[in-house]
Amino acid sequence: MIEILSLKHTVNFLRHALPISIMSAVLVLASLVSLAVNGVNWGLDFTGGTVVEMEFTQPVDLNALRVQLTTPDSEGAIVQNFGSSRDVLVRLQVKEGVKSDVQVKSVMEAAQKVDPQVQQKRVEFVGPQVGKELAEQGALAVLVALICIMIYVSFRFEWRLAFGSVAALAHDVIVTLGVFSAFQLEFDLTVLAGLLTVVGYSLNDTIVVFDRIRENFLKMRKSEPEEIVNVSITQTMSRTIITTGTTLVTVVALFLKGGTMIHGFATALLMGIFVGTYSSIYVASFLAVKLGINREHMMPVEIEKEGADQPPMMP
Repeated sequence: MIEILSLKHTVNFLRHALPISIMSAVLVLASLVSLAVNGVNWGLDFTGGTVVEMEFTQPVDLNALRVQLTTPDSEGAIVQNFGSSRDVLVRLQVKEGVKSDVQVKSVMEAAQKVDPQVQQKRVEFVGPQVGKELAEQGALAVLVALICIMIYVSFRFEWRLAFGSVAALAHDVIVTLGVFSAFQLEFDLTVLAGLLTVVGYSLNDTIVVFDRIRENFLKMRKSEPEEIVNVSITQTMSRTIITTGTTLVTVVALFLKGGTMIHGFATALLMGIFVGTYSSIYVASFLAVKLGINREHMMPVEIEKEGADQPPMMP
């Protein structure tokens, strides 16, 4: 009766799994090619550079300030508001043969042409060596997170499901990085934080689906694996829509109104939520089915008690 009711209202998600999986494989391949050819547009957090924060007496025209920052010492500066329309943050990359103090002086001279009463609030310098270490540690953080997740899912579920979940997570990370590489979007520490958030978000969605798959394998004993997976995805779809929808409301608000400082973070989350939602179905679950997941794999291991094979003793 449970199987009949479950199959009656089931959406056949896996019917489109093969073409979508091929599309995912193409996206991953294209992302890897873009990363190899274009590389990543590393921000100052990773390449090193100088950050100058200034306060103007009135709202400043950023385009007018950019026009002034065209000297050889300040060329290529990134100008953005920081907090309010009167606070401006200027970020300068390291230039060979040019000292940081010279760059700061050049920025302040350009700013005084826009507003003679501008005040310098903060100056920070990140060396190239520190930036290189941050890049290495960031890549190591993502790798360690994937390994720990694979170990956790292997103990929690079964190795076929663990392999599917890690493949989906790697897919999400590579495609998101590919978008940043293809469009040469700046990759800084906020984007790295967004990338790690995507890993956690995607894993949570996958775990919910896998947990229901395991339950249905024990309940629906006569159904095929593909039918059980379709039932499980259908049963968790309402939760996925609600969770994804409420998260997107917040992320879209950050993307549109959050300002330049967290624009990269919001972009990474937007890409990750979209890619991570469909990868839980068409990468993780479909791959587990193709690896031959079945009811026997979901059964708990029976531990034989000591002496259980001995005949009972006569009173």
